[in-house]
Amino acid sequence: WRIHMNYLGKETTFQWLGHATFLVETPSGRKVLFDPWLGNPSCPEEFQSPEEVDLILLTHGHFDHVADVIPQATKHGCRVVCNVEMAFWLKKMGLPEDQVVEMNKGGSIEICGLRVTMTDAKHSSSVEVDGVLQYGGEPAGFVIETENEFRFYYAGDTCVFSDMALIGELYSPTLAILPIGDHYTMGPREAAKAAHLLGVQMVLPMHYGTFPLLSGTPDQLRESVGSLPIQVIDLEPGQILE
Repeated sequence: WRIHMNYLGKETTFQWLGHATFLVETPSGRKVLFDPWLGNPSCPEEFQSPEEVDLILLTHGHFDHVADVIPQATKHGCRVVCNVEMAFWLKKMGLPEDQVVEMNKGGSIEICGLRVTMTDAKHSSSVEVDGVLQYGGEPAGFVIETENEFRFYYAGDTCVFSDMALIGELYSPTLAILPIGDHYTMGPREAAKAAHLLGVQMVLPMHYGTFPLLSGTPDQLRESVGSLPIQVIDLEPGQILE
């Protein structure tokens, strides 16, 4: 099951692995894993162990976004991009220093042939150390520019905030991956406003349906989008958007 999005004759593919975890393949074949929690209740068993990962991007420290970062980084020997506090925690947890790339909001880096910009997000962040929650730096999102200048925005966990309009103005993403579950993040109504502020053409919903509390749905998002020229593309876990 695929939808084709061709840019300069090449494709970027998005595979939703349930909850907030995405595996994105860029036109040159780079595999980027976002907020890996591959053991989440929505991820089909056959997709819980990716064969190839070149880069991991982390938005914040909550367990449902980092549960599998160390196993995946260790398995693939790939680099992990995150904020300064998360980088410190990952190294304390045993990841080699040369695998951990720290940055902060507003900064951009060139890595794996991609341009990665860390953006703001409005949420909380913590990591568990010996059963105690400790500060994990501020949550963030990412704008990624692929090898053929296709740009997309991964919001991480966030509410809608007015500076999303600045993200749209500065980076002009075509597609946004937005949480819609409500309760812990924005719901469908707020996500529709976020898509409008960003000026994107397409939205991939995430962070919904994993638990009963995450009650927002793609249909509710479509209803909230209304007549705006924004396509809502909801995937089943494991499905791929090209």
